[in-house]
Amino acid sequence: MIFNPFKLKEKKTKKEEKPSEEGKKEIEKELIELEIALQKGLVSIRDLIAPVSMKITPHYLVLGNTYARTIFVVAYPAEVSVGWFTPIINYPAPLDISMFFYFIPTAPVLKQLQRRVGTLMAEIEEDKEKGLPRDPMKEIALKNIEKLRDDLTQGTEHYFQFSLYVTLYAESEKKLDELTEKIEGIFGSLATYTKRAFYQTEQGFNSTLPLAFDELMIGTNMPTSACASSFPFVSADLTSDRGILYGINRHNNSLILFDRFSLENYNSTVFATSGAGKSYLVKLEVLRSMMFGTDIIIIDPEREYKHLSDAVGGSYIDISLVSESKINPFDLPRPKKGIEMKTADIIRSAVATLKGLLKIMIGREEKGQKFFTPEEDSLLDRALLETYAKKDIVPGADLTYVEMPTLSDLQEILEGMKGAESLLERLKKYTEGTFAGLLNHPTNVELDNQLVVFSIRDLEDELRPIAIYTIINYVWNIVRSELKKRILIIDEAWWMMQYRESASFLRGLVRRARKYYLGVTTITQDVVDFLASEDGRDIATVTNSALTFLLKQTPAAIETVAKAFNLTEGEQYYLLNCSVGEGLIFAGQKHVAIQVVASYTEDQLITSDPRQLLEIEKAKEEYAQFLEEEMKEEEMKEE
Repeated sequence: MIFNPFKLKEKKTKKEEKPSEEGKKEIEKELIELEIALQKGLVSIRDLIAPVSMKITPHYLVLGNTYARTIFVVAYPAEVSVGWFTPIINYPAPLDISMFFYFIPTAPVLKQLQRRVGTLMAEIEEDKEKGLPRDPMKEIALKNIEKLRDDLTQGTEHYFQFSLYVTLYAESEKKLDELTEKIEGIFGSLATYTKRAFYQTEQGFNSTLPLAFDELMIGTNMPTSACASSFPFVSADLTSDRGILYGINRHNNSLILFDRFSLENYNSTVFATSGAGKSYLVKLEVLRSMMFGTDIIIIDPEREYKHLSDAVGGSYIDISLVSESKINPFDLPRPKKGIEMKTADIIRSAVATLKGLLKIMIGREEKGQKFFTPEEDSLLDRALLETYAKKDIVPGADLTYVEMPTLSDLQEILEGMKGAESLLERLKKYTEGTFAGLLNHPTNVELDNQLVVFSIRDLEDELRPIAIYTIINYVWNIVRSELKKRILIIDEAWWMMQYRESASFLRGLVRRARKYYLGVTTITQDVVDFLASEDGRDIATVTNSALTFLLKQTPAAIETVAKAFNLTEGEQYYLLNCSVGEGLIFAGQKHVAIQVVASYTEDQLITSDPRQLLEIEKAKEEYAQFLEEEMKEEEMKEE
């Protein structure tokens, strides 16, 4: 039997008989019951957003699996500056903030202020009669009250009762306590006194919901100017009086204009998915930095910077097994005038760097990492020192005119050492075997151009970490030899994160770069792989990279990025859905949403879009053909 709740009971009345008053009431009652039954079956927005459960304790609330606590402000300092509340607003944790303003009529306020003025004047006069020294605090208070009375009388100020509540959220009671102590510490540093809602946790939570209900009713009397200084409608600004233009601030449409060399360090990291515009952003920075005289060195794994290099007259160096350009990993920094360098320290540093490189080249592999046995490590250490000594490179020697050894010299030394047979066999692949054309030659390239690009596109994947390691070491030697403002850009830096030695080498470079006026830019689209290692996380943090760009991210990487940079849910959503050339920029303690902008001419020079590049090449060909036809016409006219 099926019951239909929407069907009224049949009335046993006569055909022409009208319902009585009792019958009407019964019908109305049944209609109300049916309406209630209908409403119970509907799903409202409140049902969708409500937590699964709610537990109320004297100290906090538990909403499902989330712990919440409300704190409120009970006392403020004598003076507050505009934006004093910004450290709380920008704190990287989930917070709900509510402000309530209750207008107080001017007449009773003026009456109380008049009484206070009379009291203070009487106290000051009494101190004078007693011959006591003047009290500057009373005089300042009298002066401030008189000014406030004038402002209230003229209507430039009004009086309000101001209530400020902050609800904190955490995954556990312990984390909630830790977060509460941090927020209370920030308030304390601002000379603002707060308390926790005790036995009023539900009222505190309700007061910070977007319902405009103040169930705590705990306020402080304030004039208009003091209330306005607490407003949360502030946006971070990254505009300075010098530097280059990076883009437009999406929050307030201001220019993001600053100099990376004015930050605590000069390093930057760029994280983005493929096609999000990371190379476009970096090329734009390169082009604009060159206008200020900065030297740029780029490691290009996909030949993306060739068009830009040709356009500005840069040096484009191909590094491959068959190319003429060679870099010797045994090179040492050459001493320059005014720079003191101890030969013994240089040799020790070079040996340590070479051991890291050789570990990648000929080390034994286990679980994706390269290593030497203790015996091999000791043999190699002694062999490298003897290789340098073979070319008269010893502690105290003058490095100005010495000839640098090569891998073949190391091979000769190993051939004369007992127990080095295994190392020798593995090394021959790079001196006599398939890879002999890469590292076993004296260096014949120079960083004598404002823009130098090293292309490793034609190298096998196995050789790319080795080549990047060698190029960076070569650049580092030049940087240490001559102090100059430079930027080193390492595209697809995740190649360096594959092995512990190369990752550690890059980490050390990033840490020491500032001393030599060098800014290191690491770019990667494999965010998860890059941040998986301790070295990668360290490079990406503010400690070693004061400037960070986060462009469009993939769903697979957003959780890793959010954890590394303490992103809010809104910022995560923005990075998942933003357009090409949009994202977040972190500079020092500030971060804003950015939209990268370029002029038409800049766009033609830095674009990586294959369609645009084909159009540019086609236009070049058409222009060359036009010039050729013009020359032919001129020749025909002359004839």
